[in-house]
Amino acid sequence: MEPSAEPRSHAPAQTVADETGDRALVQAAQGGDLGAFDELVVRYQERIYGLVYHMTSNHEDANDLAQEAFVKAWKALKNFKGDSSFYTWIYRIAVNHTLNHLKQRRNRTPHLSLNDLDFNAEHDPDLVQLISHKNPRREVNLRELGESLNAAMLKLSEEHRAVVTMHDIQGMPHDEIAQILHCNPGTVRSRLFYARQQMQAWLSDYLR
Repeated sequence: MEPSAEPRSHAPAQTVADETGDRALVQAAQGGDLGAFDELVVRYQERIYGLVYHMTSNHEDANDLAQEAFVKAWKALKNFKGDSSFYTWIYRIAVNHTLNHLKQRRNRTPHLSLNDLDFNAEHDPDLVQLISHKNPRREVNLRELGESLNAAMLKLSEEHRAVVTMHDIQGMPHDEIAQILHCNPGTVRSRLFYARQQMQAWLSDYLR
């Protein structure tokens, strides 16, 4: 399930052709065609993995939770009525499953994986260029910033982290996020505003 490269920052927009193709695959899968469901997994596994990774900041958790989200989708597929796109439906399953996971571990010490931070730096072209000339102090600053960003995301509540991930990292519009979270766009905007204010305060040393 885990892609070979770092998850994309932005989810491509859903097109009419995508939705039409998804409907045909969903109908086939509801009829028992496992190959059709596999095709849906291929279409969305990278985006779902990226969503979960940015909510958990942990590659192992993201891999497990993304797989579990698709298993849940398969088991519930017969109940999918097509009131929303499959894209929105699978995102909702993944977000809710990840939120439940985060709430269950809420009382544990947040896990900041230095391996994840190293992986991010290694595969980000801009960061690779930034540290291409070996500069120990620059590398220390980069590591400190990465740790601070990661820590700031983990300080947010699960709901606020989900909104920041979907909007600011994956580029999803307010109304689509509202459909996934079963709330109105105004609530999404409010959560985004609050989360950004909090993160700005926590990262004030880097924003001066």
